[in-house]
Amino acid sequence: MALGFVCSLTLMLQSSQDYPTKPVRMIEPFGAGGGPDVISRAVSPKLSALWGQPVTVENHPGAGSTAAPALVAKSPPDGYTLLVNTSAHAYSAAVLKNLPYNPLKDFIPVAPLTSQPYVLVAGKSSGITTVSELIAAAKAKPGELKFGSTGRGTGTHLGLEKFNLETGIKAAHVPARPGDAIADVIANTVAGHTTYMMAPIPLAFADIRAGNLRALGVTTKKRSSLLPEVPTIAEAGVPGFDYPIWYGVWVPAGTPAGVVDKLAKDIARVLAAPDLRDQLAKHGADPMSMTQPEFARFVLSESESAARIVEAAGIKP
Repeated sequence: MALGFVCSLTLMLQSSQDYPTKPVRMIEPFGAGGGPDVISRAVSPKLSALWGQPVTVENHPGAGSTAAPALVAKSPPDGYTLLVNTSAHAYSAAVLKNLPYNPLKDFIPVAPLTSQPYVLVAGKSSGITTVSELIAAAKAKPGELKFGSTGRGTGTHLGLEKFNLETGIKAAHVPARPGDAIADVIANTVAGHTTYMMAPIPLAFADIRAGNLRALGVTTKKRSSLLPEVPTIAEAGVPGFDYPIWYGVWVPAGTPAGVVDKLAKDIARVLAAPDLRDQLAKHGADPMSMTQPEFARFVLSESESAARIVEAAGIKP
């Protein structure tokens, strides 16, 4: 029995040392041009060069961004199918029920990728140009202003609920319809169907520059290099507000520990490359640095934080 255990352990170690021996898939849930897609396509060539194996990026949008995780959860736990997702993957455990997978139990967090701010925007037709004006407008008509999101339990939804809670305002949530992309949610705010929303800066940038959207504040502690003239929400009157969007990599539960460790270390290695960091900076993204155990603890902490927002906002899962 002891000999069998040693042989099994030896095979696992050899497997992780040889990994990968065939193409690796990176599955992302938001479609071409979305944040996970952009970051994945920046990172994948570096991993491909390091491993000497093709690393392909596949877009699997749909089902409120749950189609991609569902696909990865059912994939063989061998390290050849990776999920690249936003912080919403951690948040979804707190607010979405009856999922075809468990966001915490069916996945192993491997490594963080990048962190960047959302931008809080209002449609031009609203006449709102600052965070203070938004707060005043919402308090003047409690529950009447509408805010758009990419769906219940997504990062944009919980970020806006956090903003509403910390500013003491009440507004009506308008989640994305089935099949809507974030471009559709932005278009609703531009058209005035919703008053305000949060969006990744690269996706809202064109409408901000065209004057269709008013950038009220960015959601992180520091300003964005993409919109240096836009204050942080904390600077704009909501002290301590901090709500970044972050991206990470997960694999199915049961993936060998050696493979998980190699993936984590190799991802950290390519993220440290100066040319990749420069490329990511053009998208307003800052590479994150954590060991695999640190990232696993971070994901759990973020899920618990989301649960507190859900409870405080009275969101029914």
